[in-house]
Amino acid sequence: MHSFPHKRIGVAVIKNLQGQILIDRRLPQGLHGGLWEFPGGKIERGETVEECIKREITEELGIEIEVGSHLITIDHTYSDFRVTLIVHHCQHQSGVPQLLECQEIRWISITEIDQFSFPEANFEIIAALSQNFS
Repeated sequence: MHSFPHKRIGVAVIKNLQGQILIDRRLPQGLHGGLWEFPGGKIERGETVEECIKREITEELGIEIEVGSHLITIDHTYSDFRVTLIVHHCQHQSGVPQLLECQEIRWISITEIDQFSFPEANFEIIAALSQNFS
């Protein structure tokens, strides 16, 4: 039994004042290319989850957010690595999202989320969000 690489990822569910959620579409090349996701990234050594989320969102989207409460933590094993997604509610504060590291960005309502294809590990985030909204 070999141990898989394990990535810890901070994930942002960013809402705007209208209550819409920001999702972005991954670049076509690479893992999960072309699928939609909630933005975020790898937690660096010595960084809190909140610091990671804030930094990643600035790097990926060029916007300022406020990181709020924890929504859900998900452990998921893909074929050759394991991920832990630590998901926080966030509030959009300023800036217009930029396509710095993705091919498309949308603000959507939770009711539209079924129209978009997400990586498997994201399904539990969507389920948790849907419960929160209903």
